[in-house]
Amino acid sequence: MKLLDALGREHQPAPGARIVSLVPSITELLCDLGLAPQLVGRTGFCIHPAGVVAAIAKVGGTKDVNIAKIRALAPTHLVVNIDENEKPTVDALAEFIPNIVVTHPIAPEDNLGLARLMGGIFCAENKAREWCAAFESELAQLRALPKGRAATVLYCIWQDPWMSISADTYIARMLAEIGWSVPPLGEARYPQFAWSDQLVAGIDGVLLSTEPYRFTEAHAEALEKQIGKPVRLVDGEMMSWYGSRALAGVRYLRQLAQDGL
Repeated sequence: MKLLDALGREHQPAPGARIVSLVPSITELLCDLGLAPQLVGRTGFCIHPAGVVAAIAKVGGTKDVNIAKIRALAPTHLVVNIDENEKPTVDALAEFIPNIVVTHPIAPEDNLGLARLMGGIFCAENKAREWCAAFESELAQLRALPKGRAATVLYCIWQDPWMSISADTYIARMLAEIGWSVPPLGEARYPQFAWSDQLVAGIDGVLLSTEPYRFTEAHAEALEKQIGKPVRLVDGEMMSWYGSRALAGVRYLRQLAQDGL
C-alpha cells in the first residue's frame, strides 16, 4: 500500500524518524501508537496525553512556531494539517525538514486513513491496525442506531466576532452522522455571522463549542434567553479532534443523539 498524504505525496517507512507534530490531535495519535520517543517537538496546544507530552519540547503554537527551535531539534519529519497550520510557515520549515506529511481529515471515516498513514510512515502498523478496528466498531455502532429527528444546528466556535462552520468541515460531517446539519452562512469554511431573526428562525438550536473559544454553560444560558431556542454546550475536542480522540468522539456523538437539543 502506498503511503500518500493529503497532497498525494508518497512517503516511505522511516523507523528512525525524528518527528515534530504541529497538530494537537495527531500528536495524541502518535503517542497512542507508541511513537512518543520519536516525537522531538510539539505545539503548546498538544496537551494529550498529558503525562507523555510533558517530556516533549514545545515549539510554539499551531500557527506561530519557533522556527529556530525546530531547526535545533533536527527533525526528519514534520506533521501538519491544511486547516490548522499556515502554508508560509510550513514552506519555511520545508527548507530544512526533508519530509513534510500533510493531513486533512474531513469526515469521520478519514480517521482510518490517517491512522494507517501514521502507522505506515513511522512503522507502527500493528497498533494502527488495532486502533482502526476499534474505530470501525464504534462507527458501525453509531450508524446502526435508529435515526432521530433531523435538526439544523448553528455550531459556534467563536464570538466577537461570532464564527461558525460550513458543511465542508470535519465537525459538520460528525454532526451529519446523527442527522444534524448546519445552516449555509456563505462561502468560507469557518464563516463569520451576525445574529438576526431570519437566522434564528431557520435553526432548531445552537451548539456552543468549548474550543477554540472557551464557551461555558453561562454563555449557553444567556444566549438561550436571548434567542428563545435551545442552546447546548458541547465538548469541542470530542467534536473536532480527529485521530485518537475521534474514538471517544463517536461515543460522545451517540450520547448527543440520545440527549437531543
